Amino acid sequence: MAHIVTDNCKLCRFTECVEICPVECFHADSEQLYIDPDVCVDCSACIPACPVNAIYEVIDMPDDKTPWIAINVERSRALPVISEKQDPLPTAEEHRAKLGF
Repeated sequence: MAHIVTDNCKLCRFTECVEICPVECFHADSEQLYIDPDVCVDCSACIPACPVNAIYEVIDMPDDKTPWIAINVERSRALPVISEKQDPLPTAEEHRAKLGF
């Protein structure tokens, strides 16, 4: 099963997950990351690397996060790949604190 980035990533865009990923399946816009499920090799390395618990394996996703499956498919196909760690967004630490991490 593929892995999916959810709304916890929004306004953070930490990229520790990108740095540890063995393939180039991450894509980014100005607010968050997305995973291309056709490229993801399901290694799960990204899950513990995410400092805001934004990444799930599809099989383990809470029901309220399932819309993010389609969002990741759509957005990953429309956005460029990112393959290197980048600075988080200026709102990242504040958002992370709001999420309780």
